[in-house]
Amino acid sequence: MATSSSRPMVTVYTDTNKKSGVNVKLPACFKAEIRTDIVNYVHTNVRCNKRQPYAVNKYAGHQTSAESWGTGRAVARIPRVRGGGTHRSGQGAFGNMCRGGRRFGPTRVWRKWHTKTNKNQRRYALVSALAATAVPSLVMSKGHMIQQIPEIPLVVSDDVQEYTKTKQAIKFLRNIRAMPDVKKVLKSKRYRAGRGKMRNRRKVLRRGPCIIFDKDQGIRRAFRNIPGVTLLNVSFLNILRLAPGGHVGRFCIWTESAFRRLDSIYGTWKKASKTKNQYNLPMPKMTIPDLRKLVNSEQIKETIRPPRKTVTRKTIKKNPLKNPGAMHVLNPYSVVQKRAAKMLQVKAAERVRKLLEDRPGLTEAQIPLCVEANVNVV
Repeated sequence: MATSSSRPMVTVYTDTNKKSGVNVKLPACFKAEIRTDIVNYVHTNVRCNKRQPYAVNKYAGHQTSAESWGTGRAVARIPRVRGGGTHRSGQGAFGNMCRGGRRFGPTRVWRKWHTKTNKNQRRYALVSALAATAVPSLVMSKGHMIQQIPEIPLVVSDDVQEYTKTKQAIKFLRNIRAMPDVKKVLKSKRYRAGRGKMRNRRKVLRRGPCIIFDKDQGIRRAFRNIPGVTLLNVSFLNILRLAPGGHVGRFCIWTESAFRRLDSIYGTWKKASKTKNQYNLPMPKMTIPDLRKLVNSEQIKETIRPPRKTVTRKTIKKNPLKNPGAMHVLNPYSVVQKRAAKMLQVKAAERVRKLLEDRPGLTEAQIPLCVEANVNVV
């Protein structure tokens, strides 16, 4: 996927949706390449690390005293329940094909639940997810209601970090026109499909805005009770929150201090990160990902050969043994040979006719012999 469309400066808005007069330089991580394949791969691996081990009881299907009857009794050698006087006695046990037996391949808690992912891949996925949050088309494709948002990425003043009341948070979301996204979350509340509804997780919701801050001065307490809203510290960004389901394009609201720290955390292409040891942003494979622009550029047109205008149509190969015209192309003398062979046939037929007239008593078997012997007609 192409890199995000970037601009040099981003406007900082107040909590009342007014321009504060302060502009922030766009961090370099928003210009990184958006690799959806890496994001999906890392998200799948990281998500495995929160799985709860499960297994069947190790004694399940073996809690009976059963023993095989052996051979010679015209029955299968499966272990059978002992005793008598009941239907259960004599029934097969233990096997996975038996009623009340163990399952095939019982699950174990020592299965390999966790997956290791390379650190550089995790950082690449996180940077790609950050870059995708600055592309309005990707954010809208995720279903976020950002039609009335003044700017993407949306940066607000640090006063939001001092909120401690939920009513302040709701008023702030209404002011910056992010409330439609929260209402979308409320409308999406529905019963979960599957067994999870019986396991204390009956309802599911969609994701709303993600608020990224630098210092928690009460902001978690203010926003924690609003459905769909996710709070992240800029020092501890999570790929599971920035790209839910492995799909890039989460709607993010940044505080000014958190937005300014991105260059120091992830570095640039020229300057290494201050918090990650010798880390620079991933270098894209192509500086110009627009293939149409590349193909139509004058530098490439001068190098490649001009297009071929001649049209070469496919012809059907003709059999010269069946097609006289094709044979004439290969052997022009074939016409003369064919005519000579035809004349020989005509002369031979004429000789046979005269022979039959002079000797009426000849049989069909004697005619070829007479022709070969060149018998003169008297």
